[in-house]
Amino acid sequence: MSNLDQRESLLEERGYPVERTTPEGTLVDAVVEDNGILYASGQVPFDGDQLKFVGKVPSQVSADEATQAAELCAANVLRAVRAHLGSLDKIERVVRITGYVNSDLDFTQQHLIINGASELVRHVFGEAGRHARTALGMAQLPLGASVEVEMILRLRA
Repeated sequence: MSNLDQRESLLEERGYPVERTTPEGTLVDAVVEDNGILYASGQVPFDGDQLKFVGKVPSQVSADEATQAAELCAANVLRAVRAHLGSLDKIERVVRITGYVNSDLDFTQQHLIINGASELVRHVFGEAGRHARTALGMAQLPLGASVEVEMILRLRA
């Protein structure tokens, strides 16, 4: 672990090894624009090759489990970004997080679920992890996942 930067160590401290272990798709995980903004693709709660937390919140997946799913999704975004950049230390700040919750029709607490992602990012990035955020309820998500998270990040000059 000595060759990890501080942010990567903090991610691992929370139980998320930085080596990317989620399934690869045909789309890219990150796109960097000339202005130093990185758009990270949405990630669902894969733990290795197993999709965890599948179903509607809160009837099939509890709010507490969905909050854990949001944290896992954020960790997967950061692992994908690390694989793309080579280091999380290249990130200057987290600009925005968008979280999607596979919600029952009457569920209105999506913002509390996405706190799982926000809290992980604040743990890893400190003040640079303070971000704008949107939390949305969805009728369905890919593979029936309970949560999906995407991020916009600013890179160091």
